[in-house]
Amino acid sequence: MFDSKELGESLNILVYLPANFSPLYKYNLLIAQDGKDYFQLGRIARVADELLENGEIENVIIVGIPYRNVHDRRKKYHPYGEQNAAYIRFLAHELVPYLDQHYPTLHVGNGRVLIGDSLGATVSLMTAVKYPNIFGKVILQSPLVDEKVLEAVRNHPNPQLLDVYHIIGLRETEVKTTNGNIEDFLTPNRELHQLLGEKGYPNFYEEFDGNHTWKFWQPDLKRALKMTF
Repeated sequence: MFDSKELGESLNILVYLPANFSPLYKYNLLIAQDGKDYFQLGRIARVADELLENGEIENVIIVGIPYRNVHDRRKKYHPYGEQNAAYIRFLAHELVPYLDQHYPTLHVGNGRVLIGDSLGATVSLMTAVKYPNIFGKVILQSPLVDEKVLEAVRNHPNPQLLDVYHIIGLRETEVKTTNGNIEDFLTPNRELHQLLGEKGYPNFYEEFDGNHTWKFWQPDLKRALKMTF
C-alpha cells in the first residue's frame, strides 16, 4: 500500500522482481498504468521472465498501478480528468523517489520507462513530456490523442531525451470510450506519429491489423520490452 499526499488516498502498488533479483545489481524501472491489467491480461511478468532467462533484455523491475474502476481511471488518466495533474505529480514526485529509495534502481531518466494502453498510454506520455529528466522512455499501446496531448509533445524542451515506442490498430476507428462516446483513435495517432518525427523524437511506430483490445496489445509486449530494454 502506498500513501499518496498528491492524490489524498492509498494505492495498492504491484511490484515484480526478477527471479535472480539481487540488491547487488542495478535495475531499470518499468512503471505500468493499468497495472493489474498488464499483469493479468498482458501477462507481463511471464514475458519478462522469459526474456530475462534468455538474456534478451537488461535487468528490470516492473511496478503496476491498478485503478479502482473506470471512473477513477478516467479521472487520473484523461488529459482533462480532475485528478490528472495530481496523478502525474504522484508518479514523478512520490512514486519514483520511493522506488529509488527502496530498490536498487538506475537513477537516470533513460532507466525509467512508463507504459500504458489507451488512456494509460496517454497519461504515460504526458508524464514523460512534463518530466523529461525523470522519464526517458515510453511505451504507448493505442493511446488516446487529443489537442492537449499534441500540444504537450510540441512543447517538449528537448525531444531527443525521450524514446517513444508507439503502436495503433488499423481497426481503431470506432473505439467506445468510458464516457460512452465513439471515437476515431487511428487518425490522431497518425498525427502524433508525424509530430514525433518532425520534432526529432527517437521513435518506433507501427500500425497493426487489429482493434482496441488486449488480444493485440498482449502479443506486442515481447517486442516492446526487447526494443526498450
